Amino acid sequence: MKITIEINDDLLIRIQELAREEKTSVDALAEAGLRRVLEVQETKQAKLKWEPLVCFRGSGLTDEFKNASWEEILDESYRGRGT
Repeated sequence: MKITIEINDDLLIRIQELAREEKTSVDALAEAGLRRVLEVQETKQAKLKWEPLVCFRGSGLTDEFKNASWEEILDESYRGRGT
C-alpha cells in the first residue's frame, strides 16, 4: 500500500544518507522504523498487564502489629534468623 507522509527536510537528508550507506531504500528504513515503534509499544503494554491478585483469608494484622511501623513488622519477621 502506498501512502504520502511529510518529513522534515533535515530528517529526510539524514535518512537518505543512511539508506545509501546501508544500501537500502528510504521506504525500507521507514518501514523498519515503524515496525520498531510498534514493537516497543507492544512491549510496554505487555509489561503493564497485572498478574492476578493473590488474596489470603484472615482479618488483617494481629492486634500487636495493628499500629506497628513497617520496620517493626520486618524486624519481627526476621527475629531469630540471624539477620
